[in-house]
Amino acid sequence: LASRAFAAKRDYILIGHPNPSTGPLAGFGEASPWADEKAVEAINKKGGIFIKEYGKKVPVKLKILDTESNPTKAAENAAKLIVQEKVDLMVVMHTPDTVNPVTAMCERYQMPCIALDAPVEAWLTGGPYKWSHHAFWTVDAATDLFASMWDQYAGKTTKVVGGFWPNDPDGTSWSKIFKEKLPERGYKVVDPGRFPYFTKDFSSFINLFKREKVDIITGTLIPPDWATAWRQCHQQGFVPKIATVAKACLFPADVNALGGNLPSGLTTEVWWSPSHPFKSSLTGESAKDLCDAWTKETGKQPTQPIGFKYAGFEIAYDALSRAQSLDKTKLLEAIAATELDTIVGPIKYNDQNYSETPLVGGQWVKGQKFPWDLEIVYNKKHPNIQKTADMVFPLPK
Repeated sequence: LASRAFAAKRDYILIGHPNPSTGPLAGFGEASPWADEKAVEAINKKGGIFIKEYGKKVPVKLKILDTESNPTKAAENAAKLIVQEKVDLMVVMHTPDTVNPVTAMCERYQMPCIALDAPVEAWLTGGPYKWSHHAFWTVDAATDLFASMWDQYAGKTTKVVGGFWPNDPDGTSWSKIFKEKLPERGYKVVDPGRFPYFTKDFSSFINLFKREKVDIITGTLIPPDWATAWRQCHQQGFVPKIATVAKACLFPADVNALGGNLPSGLTTEVWWSPSHPFKSSLTGESAKDLCDAWTKETGKQPTQPIGFKYAGFEIAYDALSRAQSLDKTKLLEAIAATELDTIVGPIKYNDQNYSETPLVGGQWVKGQKFPWDLEIVYNKKHPNIQKTADMVFPLPK
């Protein structure tokens, strides 16, 4: 009787998805609802998911709320989705500014949560976790990747690295790990300290970098802050030989916004691309197939979050299918037991509730169809991900 009463109330599975659709992180959120709906459409074409409480397969529906790229708003959205909308499951992604406050709310309200796309160390600062499971790469791996890219030209640089690390969870974790690991690789790190979002003047940073003979710069900034810093570097005659910047140089829109030739040669991390050799567990489509569909339907270049958005719903489908229940404890157990090959690679959570995904190095060069293309220029740790070009060195002035 209880099952029938519940089924009569709502004859579908509701998944909540807080998303930075606007604000400085909008590049991460741009592919919602497109990628989300691609995955959900594939699930519903199968007739939905069998749930014992309903005694049948039921469809999946989404509830997307805009976080406005604001951590407080992200937490408010998560609480609203859980308390008012009564979602059955949360799927969240896109930097610690979104993921950390949402997973915190899911822990508070005991809501099963599938999280992706926030560096693992920054996510772990909110732990330990019971109700949330995460998939992405580690800053430790990113540090090794960046240093390995630079090592190719070690004899042609001073090996002095300047950091632009803001006062946020990313900046805190990245600066700490880079300052611990890079000296072991023979690099000196110059860290001017944390800074707030939307800083307007980076002159003190640039002057310090000049004095310390920095010719490699790195950081993990929001795109507007990187645009300000990089323009001022050029205006003040400071052009390093290498600039490898996380987060701010991931998307065509943010790179294009730099203007002129400023994007040329910038390097960054690549977590997903058309060259990644993984396939959808829902349809068998390849990463390239999904990227091609995006470009055909939107007229835009593919972006890295597309794959991770899609994968979040692959994991949700797999866990719900195995749980065959909307009981929170049973669903949590099913998520924890995930062992799935997705469009972003294999997902299997460890005892800290995270699964590490692969990371390769990319560089922005002049494009053919679009103004700038992100080529994969370093793949030694993951040779199954195709390298598409050699790294250009040094940066053009």
